[in-house]
Amino acid sequence: MPLRSPGATKVARDPVHHPLFARYYARISVAAETRMGMGGVRDRLLSGLSGRVIEIGAGNGLNFAHYPRTVSEVVAIEPERRLRQLALDAARRCEVPVDVAPGAAEALPVKSEAFDAVVISLVLCSVRDVPRALAEVRRVLRPGGEVRFFEHGRGGGPAMTFTQRALDRTLWPPLNGGCHLARDPVAALRDAGFELGPYRRMLMPQTGPRLPTSYCVLGTAWRPEPAGTDT
Repeated sequence: MPLRSPGATKVARDPVHHPLFARYYARISVAAETRMGMGGVRDRLLSGLSGRVIEIGAGNGLNFAHYPRTVSEVVAIEPERRLRQLALDAARRCEVPVDVAPGAAEALPVKSEAFDAVVISLVLCSVRDVPRALAEVRRVLRPGGEVRFFEHGRGGGPAMTFTQRALDRTLWPPLNGGCHLARDPVAALRDAGFELGPYRRMLMPQTGPRLPTSYCVLGTAWRPEPAGTDT
Protein backbone atom coordinates (compact mmCIF):
# COMPACT_ATOMS: atom_id res chain seq x y z
CA MET A 1 0.00 0.00 0.00
CA PRO A 2 1.54 3.38 -0.97
CA LEU A 3 2.25 5.61 2.01
CA ARG A 4 2.22 8.94 0.21
CA SER A 5 -1.00 10.85 -0.33
CA PRO A 6 -2.36 11.50 -3.86
CA GLY A 7 -1.32 15.14 -3.48
CA ALA A 8 2.28 14.35 -2.62
CA THR A 9 3.56 15.45 -6.03
CA LYS A 10 2.27 18.98 -5.34
CA VAL A 11 4.63 19.50 -2.39
CA ALA A 12 7.27 22.16 -3.02
CA ARG A 13 10.60 20.56 -3.69
CA ASP A 14 12.49 22.83 -1.31
CA PRO A 15 10.22 24.02 1.51
CA VAL A 16 13.28 25.57 3.20
CA HIS A 17 16.67 26.58 1.83
CA HIS A 18 19.63 27.06 4.17
CA PRO A 19 22.69 26.03 2.12
CA LEU A 20 25.36 27.57 4.38
CA PHE A 21 23.81 26.23 7.56
CA ALA A 22 23.35 22.82 5.92
CA ARG A 23 27.10 22.59 5.22
CA TYR A 24 27.95 23.66 8.76
CA TYR A 25 25.40 21.33 10.36
CA ALA A 26 26.57 18.35 8.31
CA ARG A 27 30.09 18.78 9.64
CA ILE A 28 29.34 19.41 13.33
CA SER A 29 26.69 16.68 13.53
CA VAL A 30 29.11 14.01 12.30
CA ALA A 31 31.72 15.16 14.80
CA ALA A 32 29.14 15.08 17.61
CA GLU A 33 28.48 11.37 17.05
CA THR A 34 31.57 10.47 19.04
CA ARG A 35 32.76 13.69 20.70
CA MET A 36 29.38 14.46 22.32
CA GLY A 37 28.02 10.92 22.51
CA MET A 38 25.22 11.51 20.02
CA GLY A 39 25.58 8.00 18.62
CA GLY A 40 24.53 6.56 21.97
CA VAL A 41 21.62 9.00 22.20
CA ARG A 42 20.39 7.86 18.78
CA ASP A 43 20.57 4.23 19.93
CA ARG A 44 18.37 5.03 22.93
CA LEU A 45 16.01 7.16 20.85
CA LEU A 46 15.27 4.38 18.34
CA SER A 47 15.65 1.22 20.41
CA GLY A 48 12.64 -1.11 20.25
CA LEU A 49 10.87 0.55 17.33
CA SER A 50 9.03 -1.67 14.85
CA GLY A 51 6.72 -1.44 11.85
CA ARG A 52 6.44 1.63 9.64
CA VAL A 53 8.18 4.76 10.86
CA ILE A 54 8.20 8.34 9.60
CA GLU A 55 11.13 10.54 10.59
CA ILE A 56 10.46 14.26 10.32
CA GLY A 57 13.42 16.53 9.64
CA ALA A 58 15.86 13.71 8.96
CA GLY A 59 18.76 16.10 8.30
CA ASN A 60 21.78 14.27 6.90
CA GLY A 61 20.43 10.86 7.88
CA LEU A 62 22.54 10.09 10.93
CA ASN A 63 19.65 8.28 12.61
CA PHE A 64 19.34 5.73 9.81
CA ALA A 65 22.15 3.43 10.93
CA HIS A 66 20.56 3.16 14.39
CA TYR A 67 17.14 1.85 13.36
CA PRO A 68 16.59 -1.73 14.57
CA ARG A 69 15.82 -4.43 12.02
CA THR A 70 12.30 -4.75 13.46
CA VAL A 71 11.48 -1.55 11.54
CA SER A 72 9.97 -2.54 8.19
CA GLU A 73 10.25 0.86 6.50
CA VAL A 74 11.32 4.43 7.24
CA VAL A 75 9.91 7.41 5.35
CA ALA A 76 12.35 10.25 6.03
CA ILE A 77 11.14 13.79 5.36
CA GLU A 78 13.80 16.48 4.89
CA PRO A 79 13.03 19.91 3.42
CA GLU A 80 16.59 21.21 2.86
CA ARG A 81 18.12 20.13 -0.45
CA ARG A 82 21.74 19.61 0.58
CA LEU A 83 20.83 17.75 3.76
CA ARG A 84 18.35 15.65 1.82
CA GLN A 85 21.07 14.58 -0.62
CA LEU A 86 23.27 13.54 2.30
CA ALA A 87 20.31 11.64 3.75
CA LEU A 88 19.87 9.81 0.44
CA ASP A 89 23.52 8.76 0.59
CA ALA A 90 23.03 7.50 4.16
CA ALA A 91 19.85 5.64 3.15
CA ARG A 92 21.75 3.66 0.52
CA ARG A 93 24.07 2.32 3.24
CA CYS A 94 21.27 1.43 5.66
CA GLU A 95 20.08 -2.13 6.33
CA VAL A 96 16.52 -0.91 6.95
CA PRO A 97 14.56 0.32 3.88
CA VAL A 98 14.57 4.14 3.94
CA ASP A 99 12.65 6.39 1.52
CA VAL A 100 13.92 10.00 1.66
CA ALA A 101 11.44 12.62 0.45
CA PRO A 102 11.06 16.42 0.41
CA GLY A 103 8.37 17.99 2.52
CA ALA A 104 7.62 20.34 5.38
CA ALA A 105 6.68 19.27 8.90
CA GLU A 106 3.56 21.43 8.70
CA ALA A 107 2.26 19.61 5.59
CA LEU A 108 3.55 16.04 5.49
CA PRO A 109 3.12 14.43 2.05
CA VAL A 110 1.80 11.11 3.42
CA LYS A 111 -1.52 9.47 4.21
CA SER A 112 -3.28 9.75 7.54
CA GLU A 113 -2.76 7.06 10.18
CA ALA A 114 -0.18 5.31 7.98
CA PHE A 115 2.60 4.91 10.53
CA ASP A 116 3.26 2.96 13.70
CA ALA A 117 5.78 5.50 15.01
CA VAL A 118 7.03 9.03 14.39
CA VAL A 119 10.59 10.15 15.12
CA ILE A 120 11.32 13.83 15.76
CA SER A 121 14.97 14.54 16.47
CA LEU A 122 16.32 18.09 16.81
CA VAL A 123 13.56 19.41 14.56
CA LEU A 124 10.92 21.18 16.70
CA CYS A 125 13.41 23.99 17.32
CA SER A 126 13.37 24.96 13.66
CA VAL A 127 9.84 24.33 12.33
CA ARG A 128 7.93 27.51 11.53
CA ASP A 129 4.69 26.45 13.24
CA VAL A 130 5.10 23.94 16.08
CA PRO A 131 1.36 23.34 16.80
CA ARG A 132 0.66 22.75 13.11
CA ALA A 133 3.65 20.41 12.79
CA LEU A 134 2.52 18.37 15.79
CA ALA A 135 -1.03 18.26 14.42
CA GLU A 136 0.50 16.66 11.33
CA VAL A 137 2.40 14.18 13.52
CA ARG A 138 -0.89 13.23 15.13
CA ARG A 139 -2.61 12.93 11.74
CA VAL A 140 -0.09 10.53 10.20
CA LEU A 141 0.30 8.38 13.32
CA ARG A 142 -2.14 5.53 13.91
CA PRO A 143 -4.16 5.63 17.15
CA GLY A 144 -1.97 4.21 19.89
CA GLY A 145 1.13 4.91 17.81
CA GLU A 146 4.34 6.13 19.37
CA VAL A 147 6.35 9.34 19.12
CA ARG A 148 10.07 9.16 19.89
CA PHE A 149 11.63 12.57 20.49
CA PHE A 150 15.03 14.06 21.19
CA GLU A 151 14.98 17.85 21.27
CA HIS A 152 16.80 20.79 22.78
CA GLY A 153 15.01 23.74 24.34
CA ARG A 154 14.50 26.05 27.26
CA GLY A 155 16.49 25.35 30.41
CA GLY A 156 19.23 26.30 32.82
CA GLY A 157 17.54 28.83 35.08
CA PRO A 158 16.47 32.47 34.66
CA ALA A 159 19.77 33.81 33.32
CA MET A 160 20.11 31.13 30.66
CA THR A 161 16.44 31.39 29.72
CA PHE A 162 16.85 35.16 29.29
CA THR A 163 19.88 34.55 27.07
CA GLN A 164 18.02 31.96 24.99
CA ARG A 165 15.07 34.29 24.44
CA ALA A 166 17.32 37.21 23.57
CA LEU A 167 19.16 35.11 20.98
CA ASP A 168 15.83 33.90 19.55
CA ARG A 169 14.78 37.51 18.97
CA THR A 170 18.02 38.47 17.24
CA LEU A 171 20.75 36.58 15.41
CA TRP A 172 20.28 32.92 16.30
CA PRO A 173 17.45 31.82 13.97
CA PRO A 174 18.79 33.45 10.77
CA LEU A 175 22.28 32.10 11.40
CA ASN A 176 21.15 28.57 12.34
CA GLY A 177 18.56 27.45 9.85
CA GLY A 178 15.57 28.85 11.74
CA CYS A 179 16.54 27.20 15.05
CA HIS A 180 15.03 28.58 18.28
CA LEU A 181 16.58 28.02 21.69
CA ALA A 182 13.76 28.77 24.14
CA ARG A 183 11.00 26.44 22.93
CA ASP A 184 9.58 23.79 25.27
CA PRO A 185 9.15 20.50 23.35
CA VAL A 186 7.55 18.60 26.24
CA ALA A 187 4.87 21.27 26.76
CA ALA A 188 4.29 21.44 23.00
CA LEU A 189 3.66 17.69 22.77
CA ARG A 190 1.31 17.83 25.76
CA ASP A 191 -0.59 20.79 24.28
CA ALA A 192 -0.93 18.91 20.99
CA GLY A 193 -2.86 16.13 22.75
CA PHE A 194 -0.18 13.47 23.07
CA GLU A 195 0.11 11.26 26.14
CA LEU A 196 3.61 11.66 27.50
CA GLY A 197 5.54 8.57 28.45
CA PRO A 198 8.91 8.42 30.17
CA TYR A 199 11.25 11.24 29.31
CA ARG A 200 14.67 12.28 30.54
CA ARG A 201 16.22 15.72 30.63
CA MET A 202 19.90 15.75 29.81
CA LEU A 203 22.81 18.01 28.95
CA MET A 204 24.67 17.88 25.64
CA PRO A 205 27.58 17.82 26.00
CA GLN A 206 27.38 16.21 29.42
CA THR A 207 30.59 17.87 30.57
CA GLY A 208 32.10 21.25 29.91
CA PRO A 209 30.47 24.69 29.71
CA ARG A 210 26.69 24.98 29.58
CA LEU A 211 25.63 26.38 26.21
CA PRO A 212 22.22 27.75 25.15
CA THR A 213 21.82 24.54 23.11
CA SER A 214 22.79 22.19 25.95
CA TYR A 215 19.36 21.59 27.52
CA CYS A 216 17.87 18.51 25.88
CA VAL A 217 15.09 16.01 26.48
CA LEU A 218 14.81 12.39 25.29
CA GLY A 219 11.53 10.57 25.57
CA THR A 220 8.37 8.91 24.32
CA ALA A 221 4.78 9.99 23.74
CA TRP A 222 1.68 8.33 22.26
CA ARG A 223 -1.31 9.29 20.20
CA PRO A 224 -4.23 8.36 22.47
CA GLU A 225 -6.57 5.55 21.46
CA PRO A 226 -10.14 6.66 20.72
CA ALA A 227 -12.41 6.61 23.76
CA GLY A 228 -13.93 3.19 24.35
CA THR A 229 -11.24 1.33 22.39
CA ASP A 230 -10.10 -1.89 24.03
CA THR A 231 -6.33 -2.21 24.51
